[in-house]
Amino acid sequence: MADVAPVVELVGVGRTFPGPPEVRALQDIDLVIPRGDYVSILGPSGSGKSTLLNLLGLLDRPTAGAFRLDGIDTSSLPEHRRAFLRGSRIGFVFQSFHLLNHRSIEENVELALLYSGVRPTQRRQRAAAALERVGLGHRLGFAPLTLSGGERQRVAIARAVVNRPSLLLADEPTGNLDDATTAQILDLFDELHAEGLTLAVTTHDADVARRAHRPVRIRDGRIEPIVAADPGIERP
Repeated sequence: MADVAPVVELVGVGRTFPGPPEVRALQDIDLVIPRGDYVSILGPSGSGKSTLLNLLGLLDRPTAGAFRLDGIDTSSLPEHRRAFLRGSRIGFVFQSFHLLNHRSIEENVELALLYSGVRPTQRRQRAAAALERVGLGHRLGFAPLTLSGGERQRVAIARAVVNRPSLLLADEPTGNLDDATTAQILDLFDELHAEGLTLAVTTHDADVARRAHRPVRIRDGRIEPIVAADPGIERP
């Protein structure tokens, strides 16, 4: 397995937004996420963690450095190639669910497969299987607004993993959930990780960060080391 490329490799990555004033959102980021890793990206609002997640999700490009996804240097790829990689190798989970309320939950999950060459019958089967995997097999046919917040986030997770991505990116995925529901979603992330999925989760919550296999702190656009004595971060 030593010759397997990491899922994520950032080398000297920076992201600057033109001004005035110019904003250096990320500076000299070096980060490797091996296959099967579970990383939390911890930082306060404005630290650069959402900018970093946008780069990891191929929603934005770095202005310096290189980003390799599954060993593929994405920095200079044309947009259609980046879109293909984004759709085939990356799953997204957001704080605000982003579900279509006029569609059933399985139709929402199927949307992730529309441009993957999967036939309609197979799309329905895979969507149903993904919803069963996240504990919502009994909710098929339901509209998102009839579900609780935790159930809607589970639908979003099913949509993110139905295409069997290399990397699952979650941006503050528990920000709209109560403590009990947060624990359930984090338990589900633990299960997906145990099955081999690579995860990167941004959060400002130390309790959420602690559930990851490896926490990474970002502050003022730079990665900072986390030492074992950091309160709320060390794992038991």
